[in-house]
Amino acid sequence: MLLWALILSGIITYFCLTDSSNIPAVNFPSIDKIVHFCFHFGFTFSWILFFKKELKGKAPDDYQAYLISFIFSVFFGITIEIMQGVFTATRAADVTDILANTIGATIGIFTAIVLKKQIDKI
Repeated sequence: MLLWALILSGIITYFCLTDSSNIPAVNFPSIDKIVHFCFHFGFTFSWILFFKKELKGKAPDDYQAYLISFIFSVFFGITIEIMQGVFTATRAADVTDILANTIGATIGIFTAIVLKKQIDKI
């Protein structure tokens, strides 16, 4: 689970910091926000899987994995936005991207809660 979460985190970091002129233009309203939502949904869900496995038997309940994953996702998203504004020439920090990230993380948490029984079998 750790390897998957790290690979996904690396992919997200790459696509968020790569020169935007290297990414094909898609003429679809709000595609950027949808991508941010999907990235953080997957990011949060994959880290939940890791933390649930890692904290199994060490934490009083599973909800610590949800909380840690959510906080990690939000701070990761904010850090990426800051890095876009500071270290890239073709990207800019955007508060609405942070909102899309946070919504994706929130839905990732709710999805993991709904799928708790299936996740616990992993």
